[in-house]
Amino acid sequence: EIDKKTGYIRVDRPQRSSSQPPALYGFIPRTYCDQNVAELSQNATRGDGDPLDICVLSERPINRGEVILNARVVGGLDVNDHGEADDKIIAILENDNVWGNARDITDLPDILIERLRHYFSTYKMIPGQELALTVDRVYGREHALRVVQAAMQDYFIEYGD
Repeated sequence: EIDKKTGYIRVDRPQRSSSQPPALYGFIPRTYCDQNVAELSQNATRGDGDPLDICVLSERPINRGEVILNARVVGGLDVNDHGEADDKIIAILENDNVWGNARDITDLPDILIERLRHYFSTYKMIPGQELALTVDRVYGREHALRVVQAAMQDYFIEYGD
């Protein structure tokens, strides 16, 4: 999680299960999820107040968390977390040897999308507590680019240029 006061990355909660993200997981710089992002969500009433999350597919692992990379957006997940839009953009690492030809989420194997849906449906589960998080839909490249643009607009409104 990005600490908004310092700009540093901090651990906001330890992972409670052995489940690991099925892709590189980070955020898109200079984005913020607020009202413009929420308006593109099926069920959220507001954004989550964080930078826009992104999962980047690559054949090779990248073992450092604090890297900037180039990726091509192919789709996303409409995640609703307690009424807040918490979208997960799906992208392909630029020039990736395995996934490099994918242009839209429909170009990816169904099982990979199902793994992403499952992970984000369960990664905040706490035993004995009800989970108010749902993956409401999977969407393609065009909608994903609108979500990214909305998050950039929300960033500008919140922080300026």
